[in-house]
Amino acid sequence: MAPRAVWKGFLKVAEIVCPVALHTAASTSDRITFHTLNRATGNRVRRHYVDQDTGKPVETEDQIKGYEIAAGEYVEIDPEEIAAATPESDKTLAVEAFVRSDEVDDVFFDRPYYLTPSDKAAEEAFGLIREGMRKSHAAAIARAVLFRRMRSVLIRAEGDGLVATTLSFDYAVRPAREAFDGIPKLKIEGEMLELAQHIIQTKRGTFDPAAFDDRYEAALADLVKAKLEGKTFAPPPPRKTDKVVDLMAALRESAGAMKAAGDKRAAPKKVAKSDPKPVVPRRKAS
Repeated sequence: MAPRAVWKGFLKVAEIVCPVALHTAASTSDRITFHTLNRATGNRVRRHYVDQDTGKPVETEDQIKGYEIAAGEYVEIDPEEIAAATPESDKTLAVEAFVRSDEVDDVFFDRPYYLTPSDKAAEEAFGLIREGMRKSHAAAIARAVLFRRMRSVLIRAEGDGLVATTLSFDYAVRPAREAFDGIPKLKIEGEMLELAQHIIQTKRGTFDPAAFDDRYEAALADLVKAKLEGKTFAPPPPRKTDKVVDLMAALRESAGAMKAAGDKRAAPKKVAKSDPKPVVPRRKAS
């Protein structure tokens, strides 16, 4: 069953108009979350806005927005004025151009969504757009008002559907040179480079997101489970980090360790029978 759509509208390519729906592709709803409580009573704590100088509570109807132009000086803007400045949505993802699938730097990627036909009647037009993009190795750049803001969206064919990724604006992405200017230009060659290439080649694999666990989330789950069972929680020991003294020695040691590990994996192993260990289900905090 498809997840509930967070937006419905139309995908427009030239004169082709296709009803579509956006579905959240990445969500944090399954993370363990906590509420803030009063330690003395166990009741939830509510947040209230107070005047910075007087300390008195400020009711919602008395709150306005302010843009700071100098220290302690603001341009006051009412919520109604902000609402009036919000662009009107025509519920249309209008494709402005098609680009190569690898042309957009992923540093501009913001949030991914799954794009699907919103009804049976849209399936043929949707399939036509998807397959045309797939065969052309092209991605679409579209514009739409999404969640009260004008957004640029990169749309790519993926499986039976499309993936629509909102893009950050140019002003929001810092130029790489700001971070990289301080890195010295070194000439890496010879045995050092060959060893590095050997290590990389030995550790080649495929990307499997299921293979990467969220250690912090797992530790929180263990903490909550221990609390529920009235046990003492033992935090995982910190990982040992070795200080690199000699880079060449570290490269040679890494290459040797990987070769030994490869030889060990290649040798046949005897499998000993053992009783299966019980699986303890993780519990989420409620």
